[in-house]
Amino acid sequence: MGKLINGKWETKSIVTSGQKGNYERLVRGFRESISDSHPIFKPESNRYHLYVSFACPWAHRTLIVRELKQLQSHVSVSVVHPDMLENGWVFDTSFEGATKDSVNHKRYLYEVYQLADPSVTTSVTVPILWDKQTQTIVNNESSEIIRQFNTSFNELTGNTLDLYPESLQNEIEKWNDYIYEPINNGVYKSGFAQSQSAYEEAVIALFKHLDGVEAHLENRSFLVGDQLTEADIRLVTTLIRFDPVYVTHFKCNMRRLIDYPNLSRYLSSLMLIEAIKHTTNLAHIKRHYYYSHDFINPYRIIPVGPI
Repeated sequence: MGKLINGKWETKSIVTSGQKGNYERLVRGFRESISDSHPIFKPESNRYHLYVSFACPWAHRTLIVRELKQLQSHVSVSVVHPDMLENGWVFDTSFEGATKDSVNHKRYLYEVYQLADPSVTTSVTVPILWDKQTQTIVNNESSEIIRQFNTSFNELTGNTLDLYPESLQNEIEKWNDYIYEPINNGVYKSGFAQSQSAYEEAVIALFKHLDGVEAHLENRSFLVGDQLTEADIRLVTTLIRFDPVYVTHFKCNMRRLIDYPNLSRYLSSLMLIEAIKHTTNLAHIKRHYYYSHDFINPYRIIPVGPI
């Protein structure tokens, strides 16, 4: 693993920690948007390309919304190999489902960042929304990419599904805030903690908030209203990985997701949605976490379960 420093790849840990050993996620650096009013990035078919990992929950969000919004024929995709080792994410078709870089023909994902900015200092993350026309990164923040997919291409596709309807936006934002730091990021704060106190603080907050979601989902099918929204998509990618990875690998073992009746029902129901089912690849998910994080799992043994 590594990061780009002034445009040069340096092999070092990508896990950043505070003084108390708590994991700190870095802010993403490319934050442009696609819209009819944007001076450069207009919504056009076959102009944009998505770089993803099937393993990454943040990238998984963008794949789900891409399918829900019927953008498959308009926004192309490249999928990295699940192993993230000394050169970071790599394009290598030796693992089923991984692809080559069909747009820029690079070997390593960090080379895509270098192409966008030769002097960039950044962690090399997925997803990346790439503009083929200007040869640069539009955005690498998943929450903003899914918002753009939700509305920016509607006239092109005729798809009017709204995952962030105006009437529900306040409630969606409340749930996004409730979920993001203690749950989405909380599993990482638990797994990447470098002190007992940082781990316990993160894992206790994680399960306190899972308990809250469990209570909220009593007699409910979705987090907000009676429809699938952005809030559900932001939560489900963490839930999918919870029992196969986070319980064991990140020590999030106070309870399993299967021990929560409402959360289990909720996840099972969402997995029936084709866009979620089709974009979920457990082989990539398990391989990435257990194989890439040798500082947690030095023998790189990949569990066979859960069944």
